[in-house]
Amino acid sequence: MVMPSITSAQTASPELVDRPRRRTFKAEDKLRVLTEIDRAAGTPGAIGAILRREGLYLSTLTEWRHQREAGAYNGLNPVRRGPKVATVNPLAPRLAELQRENARLMLRLERAEAVISIQKKLALLLGLQTEPGEMP
Repeated sequence: MVMPSITSAQTASPELVDRPRRRTFKAEDKLRVLTEIDRAAGTPGAIGAILRREGLYLSTLTEWRHQREAGAYNGLNPVRRGPKVATVNPLAPRLAELQRENARLMLRLERAEAVISIQKKLALLLGLQTEPGEMP
């Protein structure tokens, strides 16, 4: 009689997760643990008890402290992956409006200078006298 072989899939417990997931901590949790560790610094064994309760290693605590000191809690915030969204300058619409107005006024100035130039040439051709206070 041949015994059927039992595969590992048949013996695996349904309670087990296929792949363990890495724990992530929010900035609030990191700050809470750090402040609790800072308060318990004078008591012998208190830091170890906190680390065991939270399931952390001393190296993780050291890394969080470095992040806190380097970036004033900025290092504790999770960084979003992917392309960064460009911030819109609040003065950009006003700048565009002023540039359009400047272009409009420059065109108007060029036209006015052309009219003045034509008027001067016409006055010279017709022999009209200009008043002493006016430019020829």
